[in-house]
Amino acid sequence: MRLLIVGASSGLGRALFDGLAAAGHDTVGVSRSVPADVDPARWIAADFSDPATAADTVVGAISDTGGVLDGVLYNLGVWEPTAFSDDYDFAAQDDAVTLGLLASNVAGPILLLQRLMPLLLAGAQPRVILTGSTSGLPRSGRPEVAFGASKAALNGIADALRARYHGDRLGVTTLQLGYLNTDDTLSVPRAEAAARGEGTLIPVHDVVAVVTTLLGLSPASTVRELVMPAILDDRF
Repeated sequence: MRLLIVGASSGLGRALFDGLAAAGHDTVGVSRSVPADVDPARWIAADFSDPATAADTVVGAISDTGGVLDGVLYNLGVWEPTAFSDDYDFAAQDDAVTLGLLASNVAGPILLLQRLMPLLLAGAQPRVILTGSTSGLPRSGRPEVAFGASKAALNGIADALRARYHGDRLGVTTLQLGYLNTDDTLSVPRAEAAARGEGTLIPVHDVVAVVTTLLGLSPASTVRELVMPAILDDRF
């Protein structure tokens, strides 16, 4: 499958780019700039803080390389600068930061998928995977308002896409992920990566394995939502 991975420069996104390529998929990465260690032909530079321009750039690049696209993984997730720390204060958040976060996390997938849908539906088994967060689930216990709201919005996007393109057999999955270990790349043995955090962090290896399974399903089935917290996450 030819897969577009948005937010692929580091962390989970880079693990998906490398891991899915190793599994035999043709992966195309998207980020603000092209990493120095990848083939530029497999990458698109686009900044989703300006979602309309970024979406146009991505669609143009895909069209210029044959227009074949089987799946989109929207992995981009911007959060408040002080999120997940004791310094986070909702009342003190800067308007520009909040609006930029919402542009990348909410407007970005909407505008990109709107433009890419004709290409996706031309394929035999179109797939969309949206990387959400357990922070966006009801009663998540997290106080980050803009980030949580933006991740909760992904379920609304996914539900609407399923309703509109049900007859086209579009598979849409939201991944509600808990706290990740993004310090250990796929080059680190999974057992070693899983030991970091002592059960409170998910190794990226596990997410790549889950996504590989999702993409390997037959055209007769789909997974609507998958909630994946760390085993000792005290919120779950």
